[in-house]
Amino acid sequence: MPVPILESNEYRTAQGITFRGSSNGRILKSSFQKSLGPDEVVVKVTHSGVCGTDLHYMMQDMVLGHEAVGVVSSVGSACTIFKPGDRVGWGYEHYSCGSCTPCLTNEECHCLKAGYYGASDFDQGSFSDIGVWKEKWLFRIPDGIKSEDAAPLMCGGASCFSPLIEHCRPIDRVGIVGMGGLGHLAIQFAVKMGCEVVVFSRSESKHTDALALGASAFYDIQHVPSDFSSLGITKPIDRLIITAASLVDISQFYPVLSRKAIVIPLTATKETLSVPYYDTLYNGVKIIPSMLSTRYMQTKMLEFAERHKICPIIEKFPMTEAGIVAAIEKLKNGQIRYRAVLSWDYSNSRD
Repeated sequence: MPVPILESNEYRTAQGITFRGSSNGRILKSSFQKSLGPDEVVVKVTHSGVCGTDLHYMMQDMVLGHEAVGVVSSVGSACTIFKPGDRVGWGYEHYSCGSCTPCLTNEECHCLKAGYYGASDFDQGSFSDIGVWKEKWLFRIPDGIKSEDAAPLMCGGASCFSPLIEHCRPIDRVGIVGMGGLGHLAIQFAVKMGCEVVVFSRSESKHTDALALGASAFYDIQHVPSDFSSLGITKPIDRLIITAASLVDISQFYPVLSRKAIVIPLTATKETLSVPYYDTLYNGVKIIPSMLSTRYMQTKMLEFAERHKICPIIEKFPMTEAGIVAAIEKLKNGQIRYRAVLSWDYSNSRD
């Protein structure tokens, strides 16, 4: 069914269903209503990824989710990019000021006045059947990517793709630390970019999947003491992408890094990152964190994923209170292989 649009002489209003967090951590079903501005688009949400970041907001009174894919239901009078029926998605950032230095240099993800999930627009998110967003902050979903596969790409895919494009070359040996929602996508992107990929994981059970996705080697680091020189790695790692769900001891990897290696932490945490100062200085190691993607890079990521047939390995859940709770619990317990996706059409979500 199309998202309801209530007509009036002065404006149009969209309304729908949302799912919120709460002070006790329960998922609450609620409603959403918003007037459609001239530069805004109404999106009927069909699928949503469930990201580890969502766990941070479970006890906040806000609509959850930031990896949305859906179909345009209505557009404002000033919209020129999308039309009803188009498939689109949105991600972590909702808007930026458009006039600061980051915005003027196509780095709007660093705009100090930007609106982000968890910091603005608390009344809507991707755990819903509706979204009303600025047209220029929506992304067209390529025809070759299924909606359920596109949802995790809207945050997780872009978060991996951007630093790989910016800092990795086809001649680099890339280490991926952690093989979860981010890591299994990072492997695919890096392999298709021509990099040699090595995976470091605390779960031997993921060994077969890592090689199937294109990694050339897999190292179980669950019980390796102090540093990783004992792993027997003969070729050093040029780029190290940290995708683990929690902070890792980067110093353990220093013995297997090349001179002038680049370490790229993607893990979203408020813990303190610590590295050995002298070894960092002496070996020319660079620590370059990365979190959000620009709009340009988000678009290019989707094009790249379609061209190279990159898609997440997903588990599907219905977009209901029970379905969301089930997905969240499996995510908390590290049992998702490898991304959870909520769907309004659960029984036919491959269609």
